[in-house]
Amino acid sequence: MTKVYYNLEAVLKKWLNNSKKVVIAGIGNPIRNDDYIGVKIVHELINKVPSRVQIYECETVPESFLEPIIELNPTHVLLIDTAIIGLKPGAIRLINPEQIINFSPITSHTLPLRVFCEFIKKTTESKIALLLIEPKNTDFGEKMSPEVQKAEEKILTILPKLLKK
Repeated sequence: MTKVYYNLEAVLKKWLNNSKKVVIAGIGNPIRNDDYIGVKIVHELINKVPSRVQIYECETVPESFLEPIIELNPTHVLLIDTAIIGLKPGAIRLINPEQIINFSPITSHTLPLRVFCEFIKKTTESKIALLLIEPKNTDFGEKMSPEVQKAEEKILTILPKLLKK
């Protein structure tokens, strides 16, 4: 059996091609263990990305950030969240919003992410993608699994480097 290799850096580099104004929004619940990873990543990105990148810590209410995102009129919107995508814990995938129906985001959000993405797409001309991380544990608690911590380290190594270009 051939092992399929997913090159996250190459996929993100291609997606970020021609980016002028970028929004990166972290989504997650601070008391649901691995579910908090999206917010934790964007928090770590503050002061590590150029000024053309706007960071939002959305937690469980990304819809509260619709207006500022639309006013910014970014070229690219990247949402970082956990989702059960049927891979090993800590696996990372960049997907288009249309593919959300195939996965199970950890629904701690009031407005479904697909609807959120559709609204942004209709009101801006942004490229939108979701950077999804497979969680290991989304029970109540504040401890991140080692697998998801490794995913965080990988993303924090790749994103700042790509955004500086």
